[in-house]
Amino acid sequence: MIPARIQPKRVMSTKPSSIVQAPTWEAIQAAQQRIAPRIHRTPVLTSATIDALCGAEIFFKCENLQKTGSFKIRGATNAIFSLSDKEAARGIVTPSSGNHGAAVACAAAWRGVPAWIVMPKNAPSMKCRAVEAYGGKITFCEPRMSARNETTARIQAETGAVLIHPYDDDRIIAGQATAAKELLEEVGALDAVLSPVSGGGLLSGTVLSSKHLQPAIQVFGCEPANADDAYRSLQSGTLQSQDSSDTIADGLRASLAERTFAILRAQLSGIFLVTEEEIINAMALIWERLKVITEPSSAVALAPLLKSETLRSIAANSALARKPRIGIILSGGNVDLRALPFR
Repeated sequence: MIPARIQPKRVMSTKPSSIVQAPTWEAIQAAQQRIAPRIHRTPVLTSATIDALCGAEIFFKCENLQKTGSFKIRGATNAIFSLSDKEAARGIVTPSSGNHGAAVACAAAWRGVPAWIVMPKNAPSMKCRAVEAYGGKITFCEPRMSARNETTARIQAETGAVLIHPYDDDRIIAGQATAAKELLEEVGALDAVLSPVSGGGLLSGTVLSSKHLQPAIQVFGCEPANADDAYRSLQSGTLQSQDSSDTIADGLRASLAERTFAILRAQLSGIFLVTEEEIINAMALIWERLKVITEPSSAVALAPLLKSETLRSIAANSALARKPRIGIILSGGNVDLRALPFR
């Protein structure tokens, strides 16, 4: 069951949202210029079959085809290349379940500095191999957010490295915002954009770019029901913690930060929750019809549209007399091909 649309203006945060200043449009433009020579401008794909199944025109922004296999290279590159030479020389440290770690390791290698990556013991082995292939130095920790934070703080104290947080960083958010910016620049007017949500860096950036370019657009987050802290945070109006979770979408196990919570609370149209089975079914559909490899975290953004009530909600809010035009951010494609979930 998909929860009702969230009305962010009706809930209150634990702190005034004014304490968080979101990245400006100028910062997003600067990020795009900074990272453009180093990353891919990923393609936008469509599928007549998926359009027919969903009853909408859907445009997939394929960040699964991005360098390092996910959108994370956008934020990591922007953050690391924003550092002064003196800061960068100290090296980089970050906690990550995989994709951000690989992106940081890659961008740090481009900058010629070391990167220490703190990863949970249950991180997919192929994501660990990717981090090491890019030159990252992995330290494993228990699969809890508290353990990640404690281990990261210890390594930072030991090495003096600069922390590049996966999402609680304006430079990261501005970099991630470039994906939606590219999407809207390429396909024009959309009625809605759907993006996965974990720590909220990608979704915050998607909201900022989308609302700047098309103020009337709706932006929705999509989240596993088994890792629903963002949904609970926006429903309750207080930031909800999630120390651990059990979902196949291993890239969506983090919790919002105060920074991302404030941005989403102010501008997000809502969050849709999906089950593990719905995630797997959406993933299989993408593989079959788009002919591209995506990980479960990407499929979370398509899964809600395979249920008619989602489209009715989006269309009703826009009073459309035609099929909605909807953008989807396919966040990544790093999946172990030897351990696929399809039956």
